[in-house]
Amino acid sequence: MKTISENRCFGGVQGVYSHASSATGTDMTFGLFLPEEAEHGPVPVLWYLSGLTCTHENAMVKAGAQGWAAEHGIALVFPDTSPRGEGVADDEAYDLGQGAGFYIDATEEPWAPHFKMWTYVADELPKIVTANFAVDEDRQAITGHSMGGHGALTLAMALPGRFRSVSAFAPICNPTNSDWGRKQFAAYWGDESKWGPHDATLLMQGPGFDGPILIDTGTDDQFGDKLGTEAFAAACAAKRQEATIRLQKGYDHSYFFVSTFMEDHIAFHADALYGG
Repeated sequence: MKTISENRCFGGVQGVYSHASSATGTDMTFGLFLPEEAEHGPVPVLWYLSGLTCTHENAMVKAGAQGWAAEHGIALVFPDTSPRGEGVADDEAYDLGQGAGFYIDATEEPWAPHFKMWTYVADELPKIVTANFAVDEDRQAITGHSMGGHGALTLAMALPGRFRSVSAFAPICNPTNSDWGRKQFAAYWGDESKWGPHDATLLMQGPGFDGPILIDTGTDDQFGDKLGTEAFAAACAAKRQEATIRLQKGYDHSYFFVSTFMEDHIAFHADALYGG
């Protein structure tokens, strides 16, 4: 693992690191904020998964999360959204290829050799983080924005017991019924019969989640028709799932929206991470 940068931040350290990934077959970069408490022992960790076109850097710089995480003594991990580099498949469209990994493992060419983001985020990167930094693998929570909200919700439900809480900002909740989902699933997996269980609404109709959920979506979200918020809310109601789904008046899909409600989300996760 290579240290790219480390900066003092709210009493802790905001670092950026790279490593060779066996999952993607490429070098991968991630950001990690460690609060001051990590100097004395392992701290709980909140994973933040970013959206389409983002790298590890977008949320790390724009979301305003470190100050609130420092207040609660929580580490933050900011993974990249896809493999990158020479020889990695890409597409001219912003919503496919590099920057659009969708947190799934591709099986179709030309994506299959490198686009293994489910394995990377669910398995490889957590092992690297817990082996090298003072984070507590038993106290984890997850959040994300847009495509990253999709990833957060599906990881939380597909990995029971891993995360104590899950939240999302304008998540893609029903990708099998959305242009943000059907296009990528068809490219990465081929025929619809091969699509895996990576739809938060379908997962909620099945196993659900064994903890609290918080979702914020803006009423002026310019991509609202692609998110499937209503379908997910209906699935939560039918499941009698513990969930808070808020429609925030006048907010759009941007990081101005994310940063506005970041304090609420980190406090929500702190309650779960320190609650037992």
